[in-house]
Order: sequence, then C-alpha cells, then structure tokens
Amino acid sequence: MQNRFVALLLLCGFWGYGQNSYKIFYEKYSNGITIEEENPIAVWANEQKSIMTTKATLEGKKQYPQELIIYQKHDSILHYMTYLSQDSIISTKKNIAFRASNFKKTSKTKRILGIKAKHAEININSNKIDLWYVDNMKIEAAPNGIGLPLGFVLEYERNNNYSIRVAKIEEEKNSNSVPVLAENLEEYYLDPLDYSNLIWKSKFTSIPIFDHQKIHFDPSSTSDTKILRFANGTVAVKKISFPEITENQQIFLEANQHSNGDAYDRTGSIFLIPTQHSPNFLEGMQKGVNTLPFYSTGDGKKYQGVVRKDQYEPIVELMRFFTPFGIQKFNHIELKDRTWLRQADYRQDISELRTLLSNQTVYIGVFIGNYDQGGHMIDAEITIHHGLKKLFPSSKVIPLFNTLNVMEMGGQEYGSMFADSKGLVVEFELKEELKNAQLRYLTSGHGGWENGDEFLPKPNHIKLDDKEIFNLIPWRTECGSYRNANPASGNFENGLSSSDYSRSNWCPGTVTNPYYIPIGNLKAGKHTLQIKIPQGGVEGNSFSFWSVSGVLIGE
Repeated sequence: MQNRFVALLLLCGFWGYGQNSYKIFYEKYSNGITIEEENPIAVWANEQKSIMTTKATLEGKKQYPQELIIYQKHDSILHYMTYLSQDSIISTKKNIAFRASNFKKTSKTKRILGIKAKHAEININSNKIDLWYVDNMKIEAAPNGIGLPLGFVLEYERNNNYSIRVAKIEEEKNSNSVPVLAENLEEYYLDPLDYSNLIWKSKFTSIPIFDHQKIHFDPSSTSDTKILRFANGTVAVKKISFPEITENQQIFLEANQHSNGDAYDRTGSIFLIPTQHSPNFLEGMQKGVNTLPFYSTGDGKKYQGVVRKDQYEPIVELMRFFTPFGIQKFNHIELKDRTWLRQADYRQDISELRTLLSNQTVYIGVFIGNYDQGGHMIDAEITIHHGLKKLFPSSKVIPLFNTLNVMEMGGQEYGSMFADSKGLVVEFELKEELKNAQLRYLTSGHGGWENGDEFLPKPNHIKLDDKEIFNLIPWRTECGSYRNANPASGNFENGLSSSDYSRSNWCPGTVTNPYYIPIGNLKAGKHTLQIKIPQGGVEGNSFSFWSVSGVLIGE
C-alpha cells in the first residue's frame, strides 16, 4: 500500500513531465567511520524540484514523524510538510538561508562515486562547512538544504570530522510517478516556530507528573481523586503509569518551580515510592510515619523509614532540588542591574532508574519543605527519548537508604544520625549476584549558620563490607552564578548575598547531582554499608543534619 503522503500528492498531478529523475541516498560519517542508521537521508530530484526526506518515506513506509522538505529549483523557499501520524499533517515554509553568493568556491576537486566534484566552503554558527558538488547534472539537491543553489551536493562536511556523503544514485528515466507539492498544503500551515516545536515534541514521549501543583503548609489540606496530600500539604503524591522503556532509551525528569509566598531557599525532592511489599512508605504517610520501621542510634532518636529492612524499601529519589529565595513572588524587590528570573528550571537524566518505571504503575511524590501558607508552585514531567548508548548497568535497582525527611511537616526526624560515631549503617541481603554494581549516592549538608554543616566542607566516607569505596568532600562553590534566581536573598555588609555562599553540595536554585560509585560484582548474601560524616554539634536551637540517599544499580 502506498504511503498516504504519496497518495495525497498524486491527487494533485505529477511533476515528471517525461524528465529523468533521481533517487539519491546519503550516509553519515564521524571521523571517517560510518554511522549506522536504520532510516538514512534520501532525496528525490529532477530538473525542476527536489524532495529531501528519508529512505523509509521514499519506500512508502509509515514511520512518524515523517518529514518532507520540498525545494523548487531557483526558488528561495523551502516548503516543509510532516506527518505526525497517519491523519495529522503540519506544514510551514522558510527562506533558504544561504544563496550561491554566500559560498566561497575554490579550485579543489575530488571524486565521489566516480563523479568529479567541485568544492565550496562557508562558515555557519562557528562551524567550517565544506561542500562537494556538481553543477552539470541539471538538478539541485542536498542532504540538508545547505548548498542547494550550487547544484547537486554530493558531500556535506562539518569541521573535518562529520560528513553526509552520497552513497547511491538511482536514475529513473521518463518517470511520471514523482509526487508534486499538494495544492492544499496551506491548509496545514503553521508559523515556523510552532511547526518546529511540534516536530521536536513528536520525537519523544512526554508523561506529565505534576501540573501547577501547590506545595504549601496547610493543616486543612486534603487528598482528592488525582492527588494525595500529606504532611500538612508539603507533600503531593500521584499515581503514574509508564510505557515500556527499552535499554536504548533515555529518561529525563524536568521540573520548574516558583515561589507562591515562601521567600526562603528550601529542600525539594521528587521521589518514587516502592509499594510492592508491606510495610511501605505510602502506608507510613497514610497511617503516620511512626508506623514505619525505625533506625536507631546512640542519641536515642528513632529515624522513621530511612533504611532498607526486611521487606521494607525506602523511597527512591529521582531528583533532589533546591528552591531559590522567593523567585517570581518576590521579583518586586529591585536591585540595580538585576533582572530576576521568573522560575527555576531543573532537568536531569534519570535513565539508570529505568527498571523502576518501565511498564509500571507507580506512586511519584514531590516535597518542598516549608511552613508558608502560599508555599511554592511546581510543574514536572518525564520525557522518554531514543538514546545513543547504555551509560549505566541498570537492569536492577535496589533501594538502600534515604535520610531526606520528606515527611518533615508530618513528624519525620531530620537525618542527624551522623553525630553518632557509627554514622549510618545499612545491612542488606542480595538473593543473587549483582554484576557491575554501582551505588547511586545523593548527599547534601544542612543546618546551622557559620558553624553549621551547610556552610562547612565535610568529608563523606562510605565503606562496603569494611572496604572504603568513597571518600569525598561534597561542596558547591558556584552558588553566586544563580543570583538572578534569588530576589529575596539577604544581602550582607561584606557585599555578598546569602545565595552567593558556597554550600555542602547544593545551591539555592539548583539540582544536586548523584555520585556514581563503582563497586564491581557484588556476591549474593549479606552485606553492610556504612556512611560516616563528621556532623557538627548543636549550637543553641541550631543543629546540623545530612540528607543522603542511595540505591544499588547493576545487572
């Protein structure tokens, strides 16, 4: 069955007129090595027009999005037409960016497929572009539109290390089957920016998580059919279903936040709640955090739900973020030469957690610690993309610990167990060997002022079965880079703002990235993980604490 695009265009006539036409197929190269593609670039051309598309489209296969770029010889317009699906068409048009006079022609020549090609060059966006072309074949064709006015582009080369080169040319004599641009293309016309945006969004799967979600302190807050609310409104949880996600796909979590009344920098977390077994953290939020398994130290405190124990699994942080000081809500505060941002944007690759999401229906929560009636507003979504290669072994994900007290406003203890000489000790058992294991470790220090761990570099030591696997001081020194996101940040006599100060692995307005700690093959059986941090002492009503979380990933 013919491709619907071809069928639609044939209704409007033919463009062969007894002329010869050509099917031209291109290959891509990186540093001289062929880039294997399932659907390479293809062009259909005759003396009057050319259509830039893909091999699958020329063969009538249905692969979406399916874009065709139509060029009429000696015209200055490129007409774009794309099938987003079988029944969804969009189109636009753009001026050709570079005319023949923009290219510098040289005396260089070389043979490509036995054809003697001429040379021209141009600089585009700081890239050196070399084109190898012929101007005696009566067609104007190119793999990407650049160089069309020169004639037939056999090779496009960028910075001497990437090229698109013709691989095969098929001549069709007296063909009357090449389609013409549909007369009703204007019916589907969009502004070029709107067109490009829809093309971009069609290339990945987007899964909304939270939409303008309010996170604030309100003892009267209640759940509804879509959103579960806990900890006096500072935690929102939603049930989300995911499609199958393959190993060659990448997963990104994106969120944006602004103040709705709270002027301070706050800890935020977007997390997944394992619910395969009981007890679990969702039950703890519903029944009260004191129903969760305890972790105890010599200080007499009981830390609720922070470590793996028997069937219980702690929550898994997808992203830890920190709100700026009062972004958007407090943008009325004026400083000379400052233009405040209107939202904080966070985006993070979470592909290593794929197996927790693929073909699963899960509970995902968001927490922003605050005691403000207005609080914060947040949007979040997960996008799934075709990736380049598998970066981390992630066929298994095993949650081990999470001391970030997302139920802070529901009575969950701060992670101050590091005041004990043992720190945090997690005992776990593997039913089978975990190959190529890594610990995905998130850490940030908090509390106090001048002598608090938020503002003092503190080493994190991690041992696995009494063998040290990590020893690092987590520290961020670039916090001043985000000053334009912090309108309500306090200004001090020394000329600095509070948001400028270096911190223990976080800044107001940023994501805290995980550390990936290689372990190697981890045998089946019992294991012990120990995390030690020289936590500072209590000073008056001020104290220090650490939010650390970790999962094992491996095969």
